[in-house]
Amino acid sequence: MAECITSCFRKCLDTPNLGYNSLEETSDIVLLDTKNMGQDVVLVKNGLRICGSGGALANYPLVQNKAYFEVKLQQNGLWGVGLANSEVDLNHVPLGQDSHSWVLTSEGTITHEGEVVDKLPEVLQEGDVLGITYDHVEMNFFINGKPLHTPITGIKGEVYPVLYVDDGAILDATFSKFYHQPPQGFDKIMVEKSLL
Repeated sequence: MAECITSCFRKCLDTPNLGYNSLEETSDIVLLDTKNMGQDVVLVKNGLRICGSGGALANYPLVQNKAYFEVKLQQNGLWGVGLANSEVDLNHVPLGQDSHSWVLTSEGTITHEGEVVDKLPEVLQEGDVLGITYDHVEMNFFINGKPLHTPITGIKGEVYPVLYVDDGAILDATFSKFYHQPPQGFDKIMVEKSLL
């Protein structure tokens, strides 16, 4: 077990550069938030890679009408991706077990309040890129640019992108410079002050 943890942690840190441009210290870049993450979470690669155990919110909520972001599955394990409000418990995984989070899990289920809302027709594999859209009416998922036609509705209030990992999973968030073209009308997450 200790060997697996060491190996997983090493892979989390040692994976070659992801091809992202170097991020400058600035307040208007969307990243995973070190102030809103589980106590056993490790964020690396300029706040774009999550490993360890627990969840992390993005540092900005989704305020625009049509937001898009992506997550690449670097290493399998227990993981989830979706939306959550600021009251979610990021130390308790899996997420989606409460009224504060809506997530697609590594099992291919979409969960909220402990209920399976939908199930994907296929399960993600290492190297796959998951796209997420949200327009304040529904959240949708895409695998490698292909829509999965599994809309999730009933999401209310201010929500943030959320990722969680456990059991060796490693996820890379992409909030700009996407692998796949966002669906028509959708764009990267805009920082609220950018909308003024």
